[in-house]
Amino acid sequence: MKVAVITGGGRGIGAATAAALASAGFDVAMVSREPESEAADAIAGAGRAGRKLLYVEQDLARIDEHKAVLDRIRSELGAVQCLVNNAGVTSLVRGDLLELKPDSFDRTLGVNLRGTFFFTQAVAHAMLETAPSPDSCYRSIINVTSANAEIVGVDRADYCMTKAALSMMSKLYAARLAAANVHVFELRPGIIRTAMTEPAGAKYDALVAGGEVPLGRWGTPDDVARAIATLAEGRLPFATGEVINVGGGLHLHRV
Repeated sequence: MKVAVITGGGRGIGAATAAALASAGFDVAMVSREPESEAADAIAGAGRAGRKLLYVEQDLARIDEHKAVLDRIRSELGAVQCLVNNAGVTSLVRGDLLELKPDSFDRTLGVNLRGTFFFTQAVAHAMLETAPSPDSCYRSIINVTSANAEIVGVDRADYCMTKAALSMMSKLYAARLAAANVHVFELRPGIIRTAMTEPAGAKYDALVAGGEVPLGRWGTPDDVARAIATLAEGRLPFATGEVINVGGGLHLHRV
């Protein structure tokens, strides 16, 4: 029995990941801010594989509720083998960082960094309750960051800073949990066609057309989900703390 938890599972990359991991044999808990009624397509997609499925409506920023969420998941599905930290929000308004407002800054950090860090902490404690053994189920934590963990996006300063911080968080958890045989990865999507990127569609179309994405197209949520499934299934068994770029080569610096 394998159990995966996907935050931000109600749409986009999270929904595609839930479907991919269910197809890979995981029972899946989808944790998302979207009401269950608004996530019907995501739930249906994950449910096609016939695995157990749990949808939990939850704002990750409410860290005092993390334990109750995890207790419910463990009670209904069992011990967690894989956590995919996908939940994230972008700046309330894209624009000059000199005009960035505290409400946008606090909201972005509250979900992307603070909420993610402490939910990961709760899952890590649960994982550490089980001593590692050579035949134990492969366990992983996969942090979905962004190409903006490294590439500057001056119109989304708070978003970029949270993703850069999550990159360090991945290394920290990889180092801390290695002795418990928990593998931690950072996965950086590039230009992926989702509701979050839709407002900047024309800008990204121009970047793709101009050759900034060497593979010459937008990415899809399924592109990211397939990479996550590769990691969750333990196909990189002697790796931890690695950064996986899924951006069609966007991260390459060319002269």
